[in-house]
Amino acid sequence: MSLFPNCFRDLEALFLPLAEIFIFMPKTKEQKKKIVEEIKEKIKKAKTIVLLDFTGVKSPEFLDLRKKIKKLKKDLKVAKKTLTQIAFKEEKIDFDVRKLEGQLALAFGEKEDLPLIKTIFQTSQKIKNLKILGGFLEKEFLSAEKIIELAKLPTKEELIAKFVGSLSAPISNFIYVLSAIPQRFVFVLSQIKGQKKS
Repeated sequence: MSLFPNCFRDLEALFLPLAEIFIFMPKTKEQKKKIVEEIKEKIKKAKTIVLLDFTGVKSPEFLDLRKKIKKLKKDLKVAKKTLTQIAFKEEKIDFDVRKLEGQLALAFGEKEDLPLIKTIFQTSQKIKNLKILGGFLEKEFLSAEKIIELAKLPTKEELIAKFVGSLSAPISNFIYVLSAIPQRFVFVLSQIKGQKKS
């Protein structure tokens, strides 16, 4: 849903850059504390977090990403790295976001969220300056390469669309293919955890 009625849609392109400037304006101590608490609350609920660099992304492009994420009933948060780092530390996430490049945005999902990861990856393919920096599953850090690897796994919905016309195939084969998706997802995660231990 647009922030403006159709007759004022052109104002959206003007308003959004100003909103982004406001985000990075100096904040009072209370404002900073509130932002940290908001990030902490999202972290507590999230099982999936994707870190993004949106430096150079045009406002209409960023708005499009926000709309797609909102349609999934997920959250996209823009915040300073210093405040995000405080929230991470207080939530026992051992990762220094300050070393990441560019302007930081965080996408939050309340489960191991393949649709969220896929949506962000597909959008980053269309928006030149939108970069995946990495992410977390159950507070375990994943590199950008691992997030992209997960994004390329097919969803159940994609398989249903692909095989719905294949009624001549044994139903057992169809069920086997569907059940393989969460197994592949878990397999990728187990590989990641195995690499971290080795």
